[in-house]
Amino acid sequence: MKILMISVTFPYPPSKGGTPIRTFNLLNHLSQRHSITLLTQRTHDVNDEEVDSLRSSVEKMAIFPSPPESEKNVLAKLQRFGNFVIEGTPPSVLSIYSPEIQNWIDQFVEAGECDAITCEHSVNEIYVRPEWKQKLKTLVNVHSSVYGTCKQQLETGTAEKPLRDRLNLSLLQRYEKRYCTKFSSIVVTTEEDKKQLQEFNSSSQIEIVPNGVDLNLFPYRKSDPGGHSLIFVGTMDYIANIDTARFLSWEILPKLQERYPDTTLALVGARPVPEVQELSNRPGVEVKGRVPSMAEYLHQATVCVIPMRIGFGIKNKTLEAMAAGTPIVASDRGLEGLAVDGAGTPLRALRANQVEEYVEAISRLFEDGQLRQTLSENGRSLIETEYTWEVQGQRYEQVLLR
Repeated sequence: MKILMISVTFPYPPSKGGTPIRTFNLLNHLSQRHSITLLTQRTHDVNDEEVDSLRSSVEKMAIFPSPPESEKNVLAKLQRFGNFVIEGTPPSVLSIYSPEIQNWIDQFVEAGECDAITCEHSVNEIYVRPEWKQKLKTLVNVHSSVYGTCKQQLETGTAEKPLRDRLNLSLLQRYEKRYCTKFSSIVVTTEEDKKQLQEFNSSSQIEIVPNGVDLNLFPYRKSDPGGHSLIFVGTMDYIANIDTARFLSWEILPKLQERYPDTTLALVGARPVPEVQELSNRPGVEVKGRVPSMAEYLHQATVCVIPMRIGFGIKNKTLEAMAAGTPIVASDRGLEGLAVDGAGTPLRALRANQVEEYVEAISRLFEDGQLRQTLSENGRSLIETEYTWEVQGQRYEQVLLR
């Protein structure tokens, strides 16, 4: 099959996490049996070596410069919102649009150069014309519902700009409902996202393809370090991770330190914003930023805590901690899409959603080495059988072949 994969986010190196890790690993699997043309954009931080490495993974790569940043003055923002109301496409999607890219894709499709198009993240949908659905397979890989995420942030009081988001909410619902109708297939990462998008179009073919883990990058730990060390990992300029880091540092950690004064917390992940960096002033908190090997830091931690309050979709951080063998205490959000407890399910993580629940669950793990080992072994086993990129790549391929 000849597949055009559209990803305006440059999907390399996969260690960047988020969109790059999912896009690259699915691309890497498909390229073993199919002819892949990748269309992407190059930002200023992408070097020539990364371009060459990515190019070697596909048959053809069309690479374009990123469009200039939008003006940030008030008048420009009002104009973009007005366009959103009238045209129905969010400014965040329009900001990545390039007429040059659109022209290239139009010519590629008209020349019959592909049998299928995949949009590797919903923002790429802007380049797919509705009529193409009639002559080739069109697939959108939705990492999380934009409407559902906005609604959730308003409900939990974590929206950065609540007034803006309240104005945007009905518009995002209209937008998501519209773009979903353009595609032959929709792929999501969890059952919750599937239900959300199914509400927009009950006849849509929606398939679940979770994220995976590269077990070479996340080997199983050699030993249990014991002690009272906590870790939270993630890209530290993402609103859901910023909220989590602050909640963990201000609400949960001090309560634990009342019981275990030597408890420490490592916040590990690229691009820590000032709100995260300032947490290093809190007793026992260390902000690490980007590190060469996330697995090494996971191996050094007694417990990985993932107290996320917002953010749809399956969490790479949860899968990677399980792969590394680090026992997990997490919220319903942090465990979304994963079977970790309940009748007939091996215990793979401890669940908590309130401060006292986190304190009790983490305390149990601090005190009980056997429980830590049980979670460690069961979590790793789940990843090995269900959540490798090989497994997810096969699932994604099957959706394309249907």
